[in-house]
Amino acid sequence: MAQLLKASGFLGRSIVRTLRQNDLLVYKRPCLAFFHTTPRDSAHSIEPRKTLRASLVLEDGTNLSGFSFGHSTSSTGELVFNTGLVGYPEALTDPSYKGQILMLTYPIIGNYGVPNTTELDVYGLLKNVESSNIQVAGLIVQDYTHGYSHWNAVKSLSQWLKEDQVPALYGIDTRRLTKIVREKGTHLAKIEFEDQPVEFTDPNKRNLMAEVSTKEVLVYGKGNPHKVVVVDCGIKQNIIRNLVTRGAEVHLVPWNYDYSQLEYDGLFVSNGPGDPALATDAINSLKKVLDNDRPEPIFGICMGNQLVGLAAGASTFRLSLGHRGHNQPVINNLNGEAFITSQNHGYAVDDTTLPSDWKTLFYNPNDLSNEGIVHRKKPIFTAQFHPEHCGGPTDTEYLFDAFMKMVKDEKSSIEVLHRPVHVLEKKKFSKVLVLGSGGLSIGQAGEFDYSGSQAVKALKEENIETVLINPNIASVQTNEVGEKQADVVYFVPVTSEFIEDVIKRERPDGLLLSMGGQTAL
Repeated sequence: MAQLLKASGFLGRSIVRTLRQNDLLVYKRPCLAFFHTTPRDSAHSIEPRKTLRASLVLEDGTNLSGFSFGHSTSSTGELVFNTGLVGYPEALTDPSYKGQILMLTYPIIGNYGVPNTTELDVYGLLKNVESSNIQVAGLIVQDYTHGYSHWNAVKSLSQWLKEDQVPALYGIDTRRLTKIVREKGTHLAKIEFEDQPVEFTDPNKRNLMAEVSTKEVLVYGKGNPHKVVVVDCGIKQNIIRNLVTRGAEVHLVPWNYDYSQLEYDGLFVSNGPGDPALATDAINSLKKVLDNDRPEPIFGICMGNQLVGLAAGASTFRLSLGHRGHNQPVINNLNGEAFITSQNHGYAVDDTTLPSDWKTLFYNPNDLSNEGIVHRKKPIFTAQFHPEHCGGPTDTEYLFDAFMKMVKDEKSSIEVLHRPVHVLEKKKFSKVLVLGSGGLSIGQAGEFDYSGSQAVKALKEENIETVLINPNIASVQTNEVGEKQADVVYFVPVTSEFIEDVIKRERPDGLLLSMGGQTAL
């Protein structure tokens, strides 16, 4: 390979040496790409492509044919989509997906394989996944990577799915499916193999949390100073980890456990799948605690938010398509603070039905749905999103700190959660240099070109003079049709030498590269 590239004039001696030393090179020029993928320092495997076909069938009659890369068995459930770019090991093992056929909108899945799914950490919790097995009823992706490579991978996604007997299809138009769900709401669906016909079933008619909850009381962080009873409605491992690392001795109890007479320092209600209104035992246990005016703090996440709301006297409703992914915005009603959060839910609390002693704590600015509630006087609050992330942003992990502070200091929720927001002084810019997406071949890195053009547009709307470096004359960023994009465009390579020359000439106040593209980054 090195000799071929050198003879073709695309590599100098230094790059040839790198190729020989590391045995890994991805070198791209417009309309040219050479790949040599035998890395020495990471787990890797290339599976043969299979041709076994199966169909994804929706209740509205939509029928899409794909290729199987999971277990060869038909399955049925509710079709939902997740917009996360990474995190499929965590998503697939999230008990909140019980009974659902999960569609991942990110187009290429499986490239980093699967880590050890049984490895435990120092607390006896699963280190790399959120539960002991895959929870989804099926998986749908656009394209599956048969050759995976990652330092902690021990198996392929396909192998894992087959071990847990979960069907999966690739070669499906997930963009089309996402549009169907967005326009018409969630659908019942089935993955069907030709010789295994199945009927549509609605998982939300079952009490799914009874299927995923622990059957016995378990203790984590034994000896920690603060006893916290955790109601397992389908809990994720990282929730327990966040509590234990903050000093909680977690007593994990089944979803229908009557803990109203137990002694504890705090009560936590976990995430879980399905319709919260079916969990009458969990609601009644919470109602006993609320009616007895116990002083111990209560914190609920996801399903916990809905169950606390129902126990308080509010009602819940089913969202048309749900919120699932790592990029959901949330606003704190107490101080206007904004967060990006990880979410996975199909139901929400109806704010308008909250009793007068409760108020909305968080809301989703996209659809104004409830994202958490708080008692006006008692130390009780909830979050519909996932502050434990895994996967997703860590912005709201401070809520675990707030809960444990209430456990230790017995302060009210309002007092702890109403933290001050520090607003940075807005710097006045008169001229900004934008590093563009660089040279592109057809179909390559179009998202960088688009985001860069939007950055230029936003700067222009703020009356900021914009200087753009972009060697690609065919990009949207350099388009002069209609209103001209940047004030000044330099068609030069995005290299430090050229950038320094432009800075000396233009003297910009700021440099914007996060919207520019891979070369700029």
